[in-house]
Amino acid sequence: MTTVPWRDPALPAAARVDDLLSRMTLEEKTAQLYGVWVGASTDGDGVAPHQHDMTVDHDWNELITRGLGQLTRSFGTAPVDPALGARALARAQRRITEAGRFGIPAIAHEECLAGFTAWQATAYPVPLAWGATWDPPVVEEMARRIGDDLRSAGVHQGLAPVLDVVRDPRWGRVEETIGEDPYLVGTVGSAYVRGLESAGVVATLKHFAGYASSAGARNLAPVRAGVREFADITLPPFEMALREGGARSVMAAYTERDGVPASADAELLTGLLREEWGFTGTVVADYFGIGFLQTLHRVAGTPAEAAHAALEAGIDVELPTLKCYGDPLSAAVRSGQVPEELVDRAARRVLLQKCELGLLDEDWTPEPAAAVNLDSTGNRILARRLAEESVVLLDNPDGLLPLAPDTRIAVIGPRAADALAMLGCYSFPSHVLTHHPDVPTGIEIPTVLDALRTELPDAKVTFAQGCDVTGPDTAGFEEAIARTAEADVCVAVLGDRAGLFGRGTSGEGCDATDLGLPGAQGELLDALIATGVPVVLVLLTGRPYALGRWHGRLGAVVQAFFPGEEGGPAVAGVLSGRVNPSGRLPVSVPQVPGGQPWTYLQPPLGLAGEVSNLDPTPLYAFGHGRSYTTFAWESSALEPAEIGTDGSYDVSVTVRNTGEREGAEVVQLYLHDPVASVTRPDMRLIGYQRVTAAPGEAARVTFRFHADLSSFTDRAGRRVVEPGDLELRLAASSADVRHTAHLTLTGPVRVLGTDRRLRCETEVGGVE
Repeated sequence: MTTVPWRDPALPAAARVDDLLSRMTLEEKTAQLYGVWVGASTDGDGVAPHQHDMTVDHDWNELITRGLGQLTRSFGTAPVDPALGARALARAQRRITEAGRFGIPAIAHEECLAGFTAWQATAYPVPLAWGATWDPPVVEEMARRIGDDLRSAGVHQGLAPVLDVVRDPRWGRVEETIGEDPYLVGTVGSAYVRGLESAGVVATLKHFAGYASSAGARNLAPVRAGVREFADITLPPFEMALREGGARSVMAAYTERDGVPASADAELLTGLLREEWGFTGTVVADYFGIGFLQTLHRVAGTPAEAAHAALEAGIDVELPTLKCYGDPLSAAVRSGQVPEELVDRAARRVLLQKCELGLLDEDWTPEPAAAVNLDSTGNRILARRLAEESVVLLDNPDGLLPLAPDTRIAVIGPRAADALAMLGCYSFPSHVLTHHPDVPTGIEIPTVLDALRTELPDAKVTFAQGCDVTGPDTAGFEEAIARTAEADVCVAVLGDRAGLFGRGTSGEGCDATDLGLPGAQGELLDALIATGVPVVLVLLTGRPYALGRWHGRLGAVVQAFFPGEEGGPAVAGVLSGRVNPSGRLPVSVPQVPGGQPWTYLQPPLGLAGEVSNLDPTPLYAFGHGRSYTTFAWESSALEPAEIGTDGSYDVSVTVRNTGEREGAEVVQLYLHDPVASVTRPDMRLIGYQRVTAAPGEAARVTFRFHADLSSFTDRAGRRVVEPGDLELRLAASSADVRHTAHLTLTGPVRVLGTDRRLRCETEVGGVE
């Protein structure tokens, strides 16, 4: 029987929380505003920036008498059997509820960027591979499965997805992003959010906002984005994931923009996020981000001042552990330095979320699911599908692929026989197990070498590593050349090693000076080509690398962005022809390695021209990808049309499979705005549709364009639709336009609000 209002599930959540807050002491309220990271290392290499000098000791038994807001990474800190870990988490929750006056459990959060970051959990492809699928429904299904696994283990909140838009591919965290276009990032990211939230897990959007625009592509460097870049490229994916995905949490970015750190930016975290966009969930700090206001940004002199700045800006929860929102905040409130109303505001948001999760109900139980299986058969099947859809065939000029089933293959390269070549830096084996070298991986991860031998049992497959991922040593070249000379074809498997803070070539804190292949891998590729044996280049990377040096010299080029535990069979399936490649580039692939960080979203001065000898045009454009079948694009006459600045227009194309096998085409819709009041990207994606068709089969794709999709931020900072001419370009990539519709928008300039249309709806119909 319910004895107090805050326990009564029949009452509105707001009334329950108001009643609870009225009963709590200051220390009990601040306790809801921080997490505790049990087992976090305070020495040596960590999994978060400055972990060694930002983690503080505490008396757990004393601390939990006040209650606790969050438990940090019970599964993602060290290898623990999932079933045992779930029971241990349940025990910790029981201790928390028994120790405090109110018996309120903590929210348990975990990383889930490419799967639940836990030992023995499915390692899915990284987000850049999600972008390469151009398939939001399959990403949504993956996220639902991740959410189900999190819930089965007792976890309530997932720190994903990353919605940063790539601005410079040298940045180490490119692998964590979905791509270089805000529409692709927003649509795929929103699908992930819907999947995670549908499982009852709180999705956390990160990093809000501008993190990927850091100067020089250095992690945590100042952000140089201007007002319009920030408004039109950085922010739209977050707005879409909130409005269409329903995310209930946002993580503040580490970085600063124009001198204001995101963690102390009230205009961003309160003015825009809450007052303009109407967000009602929780804002959490990136790990140690509040303390960084003192130690890195130097806009606060003490932990209490950092707490005040962050709380005033709108950060509700300090993660991963208490440094500022604990005793320093309580003391500052008691001394009058910090208004208690700020604590109440944040605590109300946290408790409302706990109420939504059922954590305030008397019948809540921490007991985990009867069985905890984090790498089920269903998970692996879906991981394989994602991996297969994400592999991009960049080039196959003479039809060398698929490989003949009985051919002689020399598999060469440092990524061919290493299971970790499949995984990004936030997978558990790359993120945590490097600190536990004696612990097995916990999941089966076939390598490309093993998978190719399985895929082509009649082929003669030999192997030589050739060189390491990094380092100048070429001692292994001789064996690699010898194996290649004996073969009919060489499969060179090159790329990245994911890691953290310089311990890899891709990942958080692993930024690149240029876009040349790491170490001696470029020289190895030159040596293999010099044998005269046809070379298939397979790249397993977390970012695009410059390939112009080898253009026209390779038999085929296959790109896979850390494709996960089933990535080896997926790549082997493409090489054998079992899989018809259907991935499309979510990022451009450059011609040259240095000096030209570039994405396709360029105004006229960002394109090649006579005013500079440097040509930034990519070797392979955003949206590019080849197939083992062919498609014809058939369109009825697209007559020029006029619509109002609040009007809509349908543009259609029929895509017909003219080849001999089933395949998938990705129909892309781009907008070109010839004249505007501010400079605009020459082209930008506003719609897309993945279409699968059997030989001879056709599908008609219709895009329902609305004038809102042409909007941008004007000189006054307003989002507007301007009258004038537009072009809607139906394309196979940003450099391969097939049909163009000419539109004229008529009427007044329209100023848009937050109810504007964000998505171009599509319809796919059969054709007789």
